[in-house]
Amino acid sequence: MRAAPTILHLDMDAFYASAEQASKPSLRGKPVVVGGLGPRGVVATASYEARRFGVHSAMPMAQARRLAPNAAYLVPRFLLYRRVSDQVMELLGRLSPLVEPLSLDEAFVDLEAGGAADDSASAREVGEQLRTAIKAVTGLTGSVGLAGSKMLAKIASEEAKPNGLLLIEPGTERELLAPMPVRILPGVGPATADHLRRAGMTTVDDLVEAGEAELVRLLGRAHGGSLHRMALGYDDRPVVAERDAKSVSVEDTFDADLHDRVRVRTEVERLADRCVQRLRGAGRSGRTVVLKVRRYDFSTLTRSETLRGPTDDPTVVREAAARLLEAVDTTGGVRLLGVGVTGLADYTQEDLFAQAAGERAATGDAAEEETTAAGRGEEPGSGAPEESPGSAEEPAARRWTAGHDVRHDTYGHGWVQGSGIGRVTVRFEEPESAPGRVRTFRIDDPALQPAEPLPLVRNPVDYSSWPASLPKSLSGPVSSNGESRP
Repeated sequence: MRAAPTILHLDMDAFYASAEQASKPSLRGKPVVVGGLGPRGVVATASYEARRFGVHSAMPMAQARRLAPNAAYLVPRFLLYRRVSDQVMELLGRLSPLVEPLSLDEAFVDLEAGGAADDSASAREVGEQLRTAIKAVTGLTGSVGLAGSKMLAKIASEEAKPNGLLLIEPGTERELLAPMPVRILPGVGPATADHLRRAGMTTVDDLVEAGEAELVRLLGRAHGGSLHRMALGYDDRPVVAERDAKSVSVEDTFDADLHDRVRVRTEVERLADRCVQRLRGAGRSGRTVVLKVRRYDFSTLTRSETLRGPTDDPTVVREAAARLLEAVDTTGGVRLLGVGVTGLADYTQEDLFAQAAGERAATGDAAEEETTAAGRGEEPGSGAPEESPGSAEEPAARRWTAGHDVRHDTYGHGWVQGSGIGRVTVRFEEPESAPGRVRTFRIDDPALQPAEPLPLVRNPVDYSSWPASLPKSLSGPVSSNGESRP
């Protein structure tokens, strides 16, 4: 624990949904839900307008549609989100060399390590300036928590939402935490919370009153002892700049259970190729291939195979995943498939490429061509695509995905509102335009093409010399308890 609140936690507000609203003027102020749109899809993010209807992250999409039938339902556009995330992380990197990203929209920053702050006043000023900079550069808002530990900084940012700042003064942790539910503490999930509830503990103060010995008796020495320390406000975890990924994986949930063994194998091979794309994108290789299969009865099986050394060869990963599939009974149907690679490294072993070439030669060109043709003929699963539809597809075969970007030769830039029965409906608008008009086209209209997302802010303020030249906070006054809201 630090004597000054110099650990900052930033959490962008409803990030995916807010980015979609900023990109699409017609959706501003309206409920927006981002996630997989298939029958088995789940909510990735809901705008605050949608949350008023009870929609929240990780909720089945079918349930979200029942709660908010008039909301806009969109597939994620990860290309846009990554670009905005890069802008935000670049600003954080100007504050300190110790930035610990947790996801695209969330990170810890050690302000003391960067010399940006050393007491409550300077920490609060930096937090306000950061919020101002993020709004100017990305057009989006984020909430900031400041405290003497990572745990408390994250709790503070959650309490500050949306679009606020909360600073927890050292020495006030116990008072702040006492009335909060036990779920606020890291490591307390639904099962642990239910176990504690049955023991009569529902608030953080209840944990303190129970004492360490009782928590160890209920949860075990490691978990019980750690939980008692957190309930007292103690957390000495440092901000770590490099959080090494332990695995890379992809998975798809299918609208209908897959029963055809050939189709299942084709999907596994497709997922293996996507996994290798991610692996190469991260400049990594891996030694262990993991297959995940969720069957019709929700039972989930994982199988793994460790190779002779790290690889990023798609053929090696594809064939290993196929071998793992042979040991899994899929007779009753498959609802989810996943392929991952663990044991990551920064290099590959060349003998694995030779091994892959030899195995390909042994199987014969005819079998390879047959597998490739089968892969082209299969439809993708219901998982949300990570990028805009590829321009390499033939127009008649394109899948116009709700929310994704398009460009028309006559009407300019727009986004897909929906498609079906050979038609696609597009709303033509840009981030800084007025709400646009809606038009409908044939799905094979040659004038309509997939497009990349436009920047949310066309001419962002130049913060290349920030934080030194950044003016004083443009936000509203800070209240006596350290909370600031616009």
